[in-house]
Amino acid sequence: MIEDEDLPDEIDEIGDVEVLDGPPEDSSKDGDALLVAGSALSRRDPLGVYMRDVGRYPLLSKEEEHDLAVQYFEKGDVEAAKRLVTSNLRLVVKIAYDYRQAYKNILDLVQEGNIGLMQAVKKYDPYKGVKLSSYAAWWIRAYVLRYILNNHRLVKVGTTQAQRKLFFNLQKEKARLSAMGIEPTAELIAERLNVPERDVVSMDMRLAAGDASLDAPVGTSEGRPVARVELLPSEGERIDEALADAQLGDQFTVKIREFGKTLKGKEATIFRERLVAEDPKTLQALGDDFGVSRERVRQIEKRLLQKLKDFLRQELGETVVEVYESP
Repeated sequence: MIEDEDLPDEIDEIGDVEVLDGPPEDSSKDGDALLVAGSALSRRDPLGVYMRDVGRYPLLSKEEEHDLAVQYFEKGDVEAAKRLVTSNLRLVVKIAYDYRQAYKNILDLVQEGNIGLMQAVKKYDPYKGVKLSSYAAWWIRAYVLRYILNNHRLVKVGTTQAQRKLFFNLQKEKARLSAMGIEPTAELIAERLNVPERDVVSMDMRLAAGDASLDAPVGTSEGRPVARVELLPSEGERIDEALADAQLGDQFTVKIREFGKTLKGKEATIFRERLVAEDPKTLQALGDDFGVSRERVRQIEKRLLQKLKDFLRQELGETVVEVYESP
């Protein structure tokens, strides 16, 4: 569970957050075919359908929001909390859309962001003078980022504690140092956050630019294309260790395929069309195919992942799986 320390220290200084009135506008840069509110919504556009449903809930005025927040804060009025949540569902979509390059299934991010929104409403203090949308934005973003980190790969290779700390706090620490008139060097940030300096440099580069494929050609040599990975400096990894890691990865790939052959029904479909697919389907899309709710698909997926890990432990041994999952 994400705790209060994940939120900004100076919550009173948070600015207002723009609330989305319709689906995110079309971007010619990435070619996303998203529909603007008020235009024809296709039933094959899950985000458009979701935004149409969200649009049924009216936005609250500042006075209405404050009164409802006071009712929930002082009396635990569940209906008041419900109205606070539903009136801010557009905000979740807006924040989730900002991370569409990091994770393809926007509705999965929206689902996780909605949990963050509910957590924000639960902890919101209406007497501190901060708008709920401004306060909730940090909870929503934290849940979305955590989901992206935890679902980057099917079998988690591992994201270190230092990387997680930097992912959430690097930009905030740089802004804090700049406000104090101090140059936010990698060495200083590493000292203040108690992480390796090389991790600061690496994370700063990742956050400053989108992910790029290491296999993408960047030039030619003797008539053949040269990939970016061929130009990276070696960090001195021994060839036998590299071969061992590659062999271990191949073993996992083979076993995962064997596991897939043992599945039937909904589990086989979720495994094939979501867990190992290059363009995985959303929980909502699979739920529509099965005629069940998105939450039910999520439960099946969670159970399936646990079965996969148990299968790998049985086939490869507990020690091997632990080594592969460890940072």
